[in-house]
Amino acid sequence: MKADMSAGGERHIVAESERLSLGWFLPEDFDAVHAFASDPRVCEFMTWGPNSPADTHRFLVERLTPSADDYQLAVIVRGEVVGSAAVWVTDSANNVGELGYSLSATAWGHGYATEAARALIGVGRDRLGLVRIAATCDVDNMASARVLEKVGMVREGTLRSFKVVRGERRDHHLYSLIATG
Repeated sequence: MKADMSAGGERHIVAESERLSLGWFLPEDFDAVHAFASDPRVCEFMTWGPNSPADTHRFLVERLTPSADDYQLAVIVRGEVVGSAAVWVTDSANNVGELGYSLSATAWGHGYATEAARALIGVGRDRLGLVRIAATCDVDNMASARVLEKVGMVREGTLRSFKVVRGERRDHHLYSLIATG
């Protein structure tokens, strides 16, 4: 099932906050996406990247066909794509999902990740019908942990040896919230 998307290459905005918008990716986002996805600082705690141009191309192609249960969105500040943010269903029978985000280093320290995460929670609750929304972050990614806590997520524990990052098995903190009202 496809989600709603504007025709003619116009970006469909899914959610807005005070300073940013979340919308479907467009093919012309390649340069902006590649700028942050190829930056080693942005990818430090991620299982992907730094991206080659082919990696970024694949990333965009996969996101150009929106899904009704997987919102993979561009983070847009003042008309510029500065990152990606996603919320998706992991267990439809129980209305459970997960969220994640990645922002350009130039967008760090301005509160955009917190705004994007709050908007994702709204999308998860209102559009996907999620009741429980989870997120994980590397135990050394203190900035992401602060974002998750600011949006009301509670640390439930540590997932030991959870993901491979740069060839090393890494622990991740598990956060969640119950998305009501």
